[in-house]
Amino acid sequence: MSDLFAAEQNSGWRPLADRMRPASLSGISGQEHLLGDGRPLNRMLKGETLHSAIFWGPPGVGKTTLARMVAHAAEAEFIGLSAVMAGVKDIRAAVEQAQNSMRPRGGTVLFLDEVHRFNKSQQDAFLPWVEDGTLIFIGATTENPSFALNNALLSRAQTYVLRSLDESALLKVLRRALEDEVNGLGELQISVDDEALLRIAAAADGDARRSLNLLELAADLATVEQPHVIDEQVLGEALTDTLRRFDRGGDAFFDQISALHKSVRGSDPDAALYWCARMIDGGCDPLYIARRLVRMASEDIGNADPRALRLALDAWESVERLGQPEGELMLAQCVVFLACAAKSNAVYSAWNEALNDAKRLGSLEVPMHIRNAPTSLMKELGHGEGYRYAHNEEDAFAAGENYFPDGMEPRRYYEPVERGLEIQLKEKLTRLRELNAASRKPGRKG
Repeated sequence: MSDLFAAEQNSGWRPLADRMRPASLSGISGQEHLLGDGRPLNRMLKGETLHSAIFWGPPGVGKTTLARMVAHAAEAEFIGLSAVMAGVKDIRAAVEQAQNSMRPRGGTVLFLDEVHRFNKSQQDAFLPWVEDGTLIFIGATTENPSFALNNALLSRAQTYVLRSLDESALLKVLRRALEDEVNGLGELQISVDDEALLRIAAAADGDARRSLNLLELAADLATVEQPHVIDEQVLGEALTDTLRRFDRGGDAFFDQISALHKSVRGSDPDAALYWCARMIDGGCDPLYIARRLVRMASEDIGNADPRALRLALDAWESVERLGQPEGELMLAQCVVFLACAAKSNAVYSAWNEALNDAKRLGSLEVPMHIRNAPTSLMKELGHGEGYRYAHNEEDAFAAGENYFPDGMEPRRYYEPVERGLEIQLKEKLTRLRELNAASRKPGRKG
């Protein structure tokens, strides 16, 4: 069985990011929340304990590196696979290799990168061997393990959440690569100032691998002429327009649309604009954002300002007609309006209550007096008998009339709030309900 990670290391050329992979705890940048003294992961890296684990975090934060270091610290055999290319056959081969291993102390660490790409049955394939200790399983994923992995696997492995690297951690990574004369760029004597390193770190967007790739590209460009300087021209060529982390359909996707929605609901147009811009900048389909804005207009604004729904639909149509980037301004206009509009979730709450009653109470019959009566037979059967045509009543309101099914206590689902247009709606409903109470007919619930 081939070890994909070992094959990478044995190739003739290795990228800077792979050459600079830390070999000890002191070389790791970031993840202080996991690597502090006494923390479980810290103890694993010191060879004091060993257990199956899930490393969950964005790209380039050290998941593969930590897995290798755990195996090395435990003096365990390391088998590295990628779920993109591996299957159950490879898992069986790993089990056989582990059973024949000559390392009694540390056993065998099976590292499965992109573990979320394994389906449930594939994940089940190695559970017995994790259970009996044949394999120490370490999986790496950029997806939320709660959704991507089955419960049986999660119960056998400790989940560690790795964070994207901040600016200071990325600068440490970059400077180490510039100074290292064996695996890094030290022998090239590249000249680069702090401002240039900060720009590379910013472009890397929390990804150490990306930061080193950008540095390597800049260094290649800088070595064309003497002296070897990463200047403004070099940075301009190396740092082409790079998209920020978005991960369509993954956690970042749903976290960012959640942030946009909550910013609109919280009446913060500036934060809402930022999250909208983040999603567009990351490559999100603007039509998806437009569709979600329509939802926000109804769920969080509703009848407090009905213009919001119309504006959201207009923004959607504008994006369809204009495309990008012209249509993005209409999204921005809509986002700002929704954030500034009066808020009410009265319709949203009323709908959920009504839907719950519809499911809970079953198929209650429509009362005879409000049934449709398009034929003479239906009229003879009593359909529509006693119905009061509201337009013939004073103020076009049939006070005391009941429209709920017989046997169902009338409910009040919709309770307008004291904001926006719903102030007027509340005043009107209060008056109509008072008329109902005063005009309720004997024997009929109203």
